[in-house]
Amino acid sequence: MRCDASRSVAPPGVASILILILLTTSAAAQSPRLSNVDLCNGRDRTSAEPQIKGCTALIKSDTNAQVLAVAYNNRGNALAGEGRYELAIKDYSESIKLNPNYAKPLNNRGVAYQKKGDVDLAIEDFDAAIKIDPGYANAFANRGEVYQKKGDYPRALADFDEAIRLQPALKVVWNERCWTHAIVGELQTALVDCNEAIRLEPNVAAAFDSRGFTYLKLGKWELAIADFNSALGLDRKLPSSLYGRGFAKLKKGDKAGGTADMTAARTADQNIAEDFARWGLQ
Repeated sequence: MRCDASRSVAPPGVASILILILLTTSAAAQSPRLSNVDLCNGRDRTSAEPQIKGCTALIKSDTNAQVLAVAYNNRGNALAGEGRYELAIKDYSESIKLNPNYAKPLNNRGVAYQKKGDVDLAIEDFDAAIKIDPGYANAFANRGEVYQKKGDYPRALADFDEAIRLQPALKVVWNERCWTHAIVGELQTALVDCNEAIRLEPNVAAAFDSRGFTYLKLGKWELAIADFNSALGLDRKLPSSLYGRGFAKLKKGDKAGGTADMTAARTADQNIAEDFARWGLQ
């Protein structure tokens, strides 16, 4: 329904790691391999295929475990970006096998498991990534999102707190923490987080959606409608904003407008009314 905070990205500094390794080879051998390094690190973002091609070439030609671990991780990222999660998980697993102390493929495999709905396996991987790298903000953020979806809000908030402490510029986490505070009824705290999320990313629908939801819980119907209008201006079919705006309109006595919005929301997401009831609005 809402934006997904999960991050599965190529690790920073990969190119320098691979280039340092390749500098040990002869100049004649370096040229094609460095081209594959560039591709494997995502130089060509026109589609996933160039990255997959470059990583595959390295996997087939290299014997250095460090190179292979990075190449499998990066190819997994490209596959995950296309929604090919089973293949991505296989690549992340190979990367982990080659370098068990490499936290990024553990985080990334956790994201892939999460996308497939295997939340317990996702949490296991995020736990392992955090154990290896306790400063890994993305892993905390991703684990927090899983806990949020499981309805374990105290653990979700603890992870979002830690992700923001470690990396305050991790923009989407401010929105996720706002949403979670709103669900548990910590509404003024939620507004602070939503305002920061909107300040950091003023063109993201989910942040306005979260603040609109918070205003609904505060009974501030006009402010809620204004935020839902802003969200729908950025994503015109966002079910939670359609349903939330309809909810607020009904509260203001606009039966026709409220019913129309709620019907449109149910068309986009048949479970939206049940979700709102579970979040305390019915």
